[in-house]
Amino acid sequence: MSSSLVLDRPAAQLRATPAPRIARERIADDKAMLRAAAELTRDLHAARPAIFWSDLIATAIVGYASLAAAILLASPWAFLAAAVAVLALYRAVSFIHEISHIKHSALPGFRWAWNALVGVPMMVPSFMYEGVHNLHHARTRYGTVEDPEYLPLALMKPWSVPLFVVVAIVTPIALFLRFALLTPLSMVIPPLRKIVVERYSGLVINPAFRRRHPEGISRTHWHVLETVTCLWTWALFAAVVTGVIPLRALAIFFGVVSVVTVINQVRTLVAHLWENDGEALSVTAQYLDTVNVPPPATLPALWAPVGLRYHALHHLLPGIPYHALAEAHRRISAALEESSPYHKASYPGLPGLVGRLVRSTMTARR
Repeated sequence: MSSSLVLDRPAAQLRATPAPRIARERIADDKAMLRAAAELTRDLHAARPAIFWSDLIATAIVGYASLAAAILLASPWAFLAAAVAVLALYRAVSFIHEISHIKHSALPGFRWAWNALVGVPMMVPSFMYEGVHNLHHARTRYGTVEDPEYLPLALMKPWSVPLFVVVAIVTPIALFLRFALLTPLSMVIPPLRKIVVERYSGLVINPAFRRRHPEGISRTHWHVLETVTCLWTWALFAAVVTGVIPLRALAIFFGVVSVVTVINQVRTLVAHLWENDGEALSVTAQYLDTVNVPPPATLPALWAPVGLRYHALHHLLPGIPYHALAEAHRRISAALEESSPYHKASYPGLPGLVGRLVRSTMTARR
């Protein structure tokens, strides 16, 4: 999962004059790195169902049990339970990224199970990412205006970085309104439906992106998941209005979802260096604009779960499932010399990456 909420403002209005920097569009592909990465990982592309299923089910159980404890217990235990719920549900939601990449025949029923356990309850059904995220990996789209998951944040004004994070706070309310109100209204108002599909049916950060209307089996899946999520929001609202669910419980649920979204938005903030200003890039240049945060760092296991700590490697080899990325990184790192571009995409942790981005915006402003 690479994004959560669109900054509802043209990217051009957020940009400052870019400072001189390495022109990434002129970085040629390092054929030795690309060849080694492909050859060393040929046996790592198969998804292992036992890992996927056990991880998802265990994570969902911990997440919802902790959420229930946060609602039922008194502080300070409620705060501890809420923290556990945030981390567990964040991990559970992050499986949407794997769903957008895996062949569904390799994990029969997994997509529908994830939607039932996580996607619908958290108001992020998989159609919000499937059919969108793959465009971010398209060779000629990455970092351009046609990339739904890219903004040149490093070239924008300094206030764009905190704004990028702050908007995530209201995501639960935005998602609730999208499914509870816009879904039924758009079904009877065709012009509104066009807007909803194009602008409010994807987890994107590029405000210029417009999504295509789904076709075929994707359209069927979309409508089923959208209808069920709509019904879920109505049921949630009705339960609160009738007193079946206390308003406090709903507030805690929305609070947990909000914190999950903020954490993901911060992770998105450091998933790339965001230094490309619209030019098509080589695969190596795309890799160098993306970030790995490998061991010995330990905290990325929490804020970049389900393989997201190897985001640069994922861009290099998007077909490798999350559980094999650590082994792939170990093999490639050991095989390539220190001078290889492969090692230049690894960073020690979150604070340094955030600091780098903030400094870039300040430099761009000057």
